[in-house]
This record gives sequence, structure tokens and C-alpha cells, in this order.
Amino acid sequence: MTKIKVLNLYAGIGGNRKLWNDEEVEVTAVEIDPTIAKIYQDFFPNDKVIVGDAHQFLLDHFEEYDFIWASPPCPTHSRIRKATRHQNPPIYPDMKLYEEILLLQGYFDGEWVVENVISWYDPLIKPFIYKEHYYWASFVITGEKIANRCHNAGNEALSKLKGFDLSNYNGIDKTKILRNCVEPEAGLALFKMAFSNKQQTLSTLCSNETHNKDLTATQQVASPKCPSDTSLNPDNIILLVEEESQCINNCQTNNLSYFSQQAGQSLDGCYCARVIKVPNNGV
Repeated sequence: MTKIKVLNLYAGIGGNRKLWNDEEVEVTAVEIDPTIAKIYQDFFPNDKVIVGDAHQFLLDHFEEYDFIWASPPCPTHSRIRKATRHQNPPIYPDMKLYEEILLLQGYFDGEWVVENVISWYDPLIKPFIYKEHYYWASFVITGEKIANRCHNAGNEALSKLKGFDLSNYNGIDKTKILRNCVEPEAGLALFKMAFSNKQQTLSTLCSNETHNKDLTATQQVASPKCPSDTSLNPDNIILLVEEESQCINNCQTNNLSYFSQQAGQSLDGCYCARVIKVPNNGV
């Protein structure tokens, strides 16, 4: 079995990685703090751990991997920091976050996820929201937007939630480390979404002129290349929409309009979409 080569950036102690199957993945983790990197290595002895600058490592090595997860530092984007500005002076939001998103969008051929907090400002690139965090990704992210992350809980509760026992480690800020730790269930869920064989691009579905004959009512879509069936009930069309800048010209020309069950409304304008083929009883 060929393993998936994973690059885990800003790895922390490895919350996102905790539930990934060692038999399926070959992980390289990058963490700038040597003390935290040592803890990561203790929990995941089979992973290759590099102490260094994750931002530069991404630029130098992104082409070597199949899947990339990045969780760049969040304090400059955080609503909490801005709300406590009487204690924390104003600071520029760290634009490395968007540099990494744009690099992966424009140059990386594999699957990827960039994770961060919900920012105090309107995001410069539209993210998915999953369990009260922002996620930018090469694939559609679905699931609960709201979650009780127990962010203000004590170390014992956080340790239980995240699944990491730090009782044997001294001289570290355990609360901060555990709060920064991505919930393992979220890490596993997104990893599975990235490699789900149910996701197909709209262009792939519509490249076959006869595809409508082979699809159920919940799987048919109207598009410039596909026969439009106005008898379809929009409520049965599972269409998950994400904006893509490169399709602007085509969309303006064709004046595309799609339905999004995810958003619960019709969306007009420039949208590219991914379509999930599902049975009649739903996703």
C-alpha cells in the first residue's frame, strides 16, 4: 500500500494528526518551538519532525507531498486579541496566512487545508466554517459550523477533550498548548473529506453529454453544458458552492445561477461548484 505523503505545518503537539492512520500516512511535521517539537515526537515517534520555519519550508518543499495541513499562528487575527486591545496594542494581521492560501491555490496539485480562528475582520479569501474555525481547502468542507470547543476550560478538561496527557512535561504553558491544539476528530474528519471519492467537479460531470440519463433526480444539475431540466426540485439538488476567481470571465459570459442547499438560498453570479453525487435519502 502506497502511503499518503503528508506535510503537517505549525504542527504543535499534533492534535490534527492524532487520529490519522499510521498505515495510511507518512507524515513530516514542522514546528518552530523545539520543546513543543519534542513533545510531538514523543506522541508520534514514526513521524519525521523538523524544527524550523513552517512558512519557508512550505515554499521550498510543497511539491513533495500529497496532502498539506497548515495551522499558521492565529493571535493577530483573533477576535479575542482585538477585544482586549486595552491590554494588547494594535498589531498588523499576519498576512503569511493568505500567502500560504494563495500559494496552495495557485501552485499545489494535491489536497490541502489551511486552518485558523474566525477573524475580527472580514476574511480576505472566503473560507469554510467548521466547528467555529475558518478552513480554506482544495475540497468542499461540510459539517457543523458551531461546536463547544471548551476553550476556556481547565487543563484537565482540555486534556481529556484533545486526548493528550501532558502531566509528565514541565516548564511549558500547558493551557496554551492544549488550546492551540486542533481537535483530533476535526483533523480526522477533514482528512477523510479531502480523499472522499464522492466529490466530483462540475466540469467532470458535465463533460459527458449523456450523463443526465444515468443520474437520479437528486444527482442532476443544470449548467451551460448540461441539459436543463426545470422539473427538478431545487431542494433535491445537492450543490455545494465555492467561489473561484479564475472562473469570473466564463461566469459573466454565461450568467450562471445555481442552487445551494448548504446555504439555503439561490446564488447568482460567478460560482464554480463541486457536486456530490448522493442517494435519494441524502448525503
